[in-house]
Amino acid sequence: MQGDAQPLWEPAQDRVEQTTLYAFMRAMEERWDETFIDFSAFWRWTVEEDEKFWLSLWDYCDVVAEKRGERIVEHKHRMPGARWFPDARLSYPENLLRRRDDAVAMVFWGEDQVRRELTFNEVYDQVSCTAQALAAMGVAKGDRVAGFMPNMPETIIAMLATTSLGAIWSSCSPDFGVKGLLDRFGQITPKVLFAGDGYFYNGKPFDSLERVAAVQAELDSLECTVVVPYSRQDPPIGDLALTVRFDEFSGAYQPGDIAFERVDFNDPLVILYSSGTTGMPKCIVHGHGGSLLQNLKEHRLHSDIKPGDRLYYFTTCGWMMWNWLAAGLASEATLLLYDGSPFYPDGNTIFDYADAAGMTVFGTSAKYIDAVKNQGLSPKDTHDLSTVKAILTTGSVLVPESFDFVYQHIKSDVCLSSISGGTDIMGCFAGGNPTGSVWRGELQTRALGMAVDVFDADGHSVRGERGELVCTSSFPSMPVSFWNDSDGSKYHDAYFDVFANVWRHGDWCELTDHDGMIIFGRSDAVLNPGGVRIGTAEIYRQVEQLDEVEEGLVIGQEWEGDTRVVLFVRLREGLELDDALVDRIRIQIRQNASPRHVPAKILQVPDLPRTISGKITELAVREIIHGRPVRNTDAMANPQALEHYKDRPELAT
Repeated sequence: MQGDAQPLWEPAQDRVEQTTLYAFMRAMEERWDETFIDFSAFWRWTVEEDEKFWLSLWDYCDVVAEKRGERIVEHKHRMPGARWFPDARLSYPENLLRRRDDAVAMVFWGEDQVRRELTFNEVYDQVSCTAQALAAMGVAKGDRVAGFMPNMPETIIAMLATTSLGAIWSSCSPDFGVKGLLDRFGQITPKVLFAGDGYFYNGKPFDSLERVAAVQAELDSLECTVVVPYSRQDPPIGDLALTVRFDEFSGAYQPGDIAFERVDFNDPLVILYSSGTTGMPKCIVHGHGGSLLQNLKEHRLHSDIKPGDRLYYFTTCGWMMWNWLAAGLASEATLLLYDGSPFYPDGNTIFDYADAAGMTVFGTSAKYIDAVKNQGLSPKDTHDLSTVKAILTTGSVLVPESFDFVYQHIKSDVCLSSISGGTDIMGCFAGGNPTGSVWRGELQTRALGMAVDVFDADGHSVRGERGELVCTSSFPSMPVSFWNDSDGSKYHDAYFDVFANVWRHGDWCELTDHDGMIIFGRSDAVLNPGGVRIGTAEIYRQVEQLDEVEEGLVIGQEWEGDTRVVLFVRLREGLELDDALVDRIRIQIRQNASPRHVPAKILQVPDLPRTISGKITELAVREIIHGRPVRNTDAMANPQALEHYKDRPELAT
C-alpha cells in the first residue's frame, strides 16, 4: 500500500537510545551474535527464533520463577496444543508484587467523589491479609473467585490475593445486569464473590446490592460474598446471605510475607469472556506464565514502561485491558485507576488527571479520541501534558483523521500507538514501537515474537492487499483452554476452523509499505456487495468526518440474492436526516472511498447498540434487521437501542 510521504512523528535518536526496546535489541545482538540493521530485521528474528526470543525476554525481565528443565516449548507447531515452558513453575502475583517500598503504587479517582493513593508496601500488605482470609475459608488452587467490581484498588488486591493461592480470578464490571453476570459466573461456579456496593457514573450513585442478592440466589457455589464500600461508607448488607464487608474480611489478619503458590507455567490464572452478543459468552482461560510474559513484553518493549512510569488505561473490570493495566505492577509502574464517566463533569476530566498525576502513558479507546474531537476540545491549549510520552488506543479502529487530531490538538511530541489484539490472547497482535515512526492511520508494528501475517481467502500470504489477520505459529499467551470444553472443540472452532493449524483472529486488515498494519474492522462484519469485500471502518472514517454526524453503524442486508449496504447514523442533538444530508453523506463516501462503499439506504437512529466494553455491535443489528433473534442482549450495555432497528419499513423496499 502506498502511504503518506512523511510520518506524523519520529523519535529523536537520543530518545530511541533511551528506550528499553533499544537496549534489549543491543543485548540480543551480543547474546546471540546477531546484527539487526533495523527494527523490521529484529521483528523477523523474534519470529524466526521465537524460542530464543521468549527465553531472552524471560531472563532480561528477571522473571521470578523456577525455570527447571531445558524445554522452552513442546509441540511448538501444534495449534492448539503447544505448551511453552512446560517445566517451569511460577506465580503471576509474585512477579507483580516484587516491589515493596513507600513509593506510590496506585492512584485512584472515582469521578469527583473519591481520591486515594496506596504505596507498594500498602498494596502488598492488603494482598497479604486478603489472601490469608481467603485461605482461612478454604480457597485453594483451582477454585474460582469472582469480582463484580468497579476499577478500584481493592479489585486488583482481590485478584492478586486470589491468584497468590493458585486460585482462578474472573471479573465483570458493575454495569452488568443479573443475567449477564449469571451467564458468565454461572459457568465457572465461583466459591467467593467480591462486589462493590455500588458505583458512580455521570455524578450519580448506582446501587449494586440488589443484583448481588439476585446473583447469590442463583449461584449455589457461593460460600461467601465480600462487599467493598465505595458509593456509601456503610452499605446495608444485613439482608445478604453469607456476606461480610471487605475491611472485616481481611482486617482480622496481620500483614506478613505472602506464601505465593507457584504453579505450572500453563496453570489457569484468570478467566475472561467473549462478548456474548450472539450466544453464551465463551470462558477463555489464561495461564500464569503466558499472561506474565506477554504483558511484560508489551509494557517494557512495545510501550517503554519503566519503574516510576505512571500508567493509565481507561477500562472497566469486564475488559481484558483491566488485566493489562494491572500487570503494569510487574514493571514497577504506578497504576492510575479511574472509574466512572471520562466526560464527567466535562471532557477535560482525564486531561486534568494526566496533569495532576504526572501521567506518562495515556491509554484509552479510539472512540474516546473521537468524542474529544467532536466536543471541539483542544487539550494542548488548556493542559500541560508534559509528562505524557505515549498515547495508546484500542477497542476499535483509530481513523487517520483521529491521528491528525492527536498531534494537532492533544500533543505534537508523543508516540501514538494504536494497538490491537484482545481477550483471546491477553495481549496484542499489533502494537507500538517507541523506536519507530508513526504513520497516519497505521498500527506501528506487528508484535514481537508473534508470527502475524495477512492471508487471502486461499490461505496465501499477501502484502498491500486486504485479508484475514492470522498468526502462523504458537506463542505463550494462547489460551490454556476454554472452560467447560472437555474435548477442545469450542477452542478449536473459535480460531482454527478456517486455516488448519493457523490462528485466524477475525480482523480484516492489510500490511503496509512501512511494515505496519491497517485494520478495517472485524472480518465477520465485512460487507460483501456484489462480491467486493469492504471493511466497515472505511465507511465510518468518511461518515464521521461530517460535522452533523456523531457516529455511524453499517451492516450488510441480504437483498434480492445479493448484499446491500445499510448505514445508520446518529446525528448531533437536534438535527434531522434530510435529503440534502443524505446526498452529502453519499458524495463523501463515493469521492473518498469508492462507489461500492456508498450505502443503498441511510437511516437515522437515536442510539447505537454497544457491548458493555463500549464497542458498537454490528452483528446484533444485522440479526435484528433480518428478523432473527439476538440471543444474549444481557451482554449489551444498552439493549433497548435495538428497538430503533426493528421492523424499519425503509428496509422492506
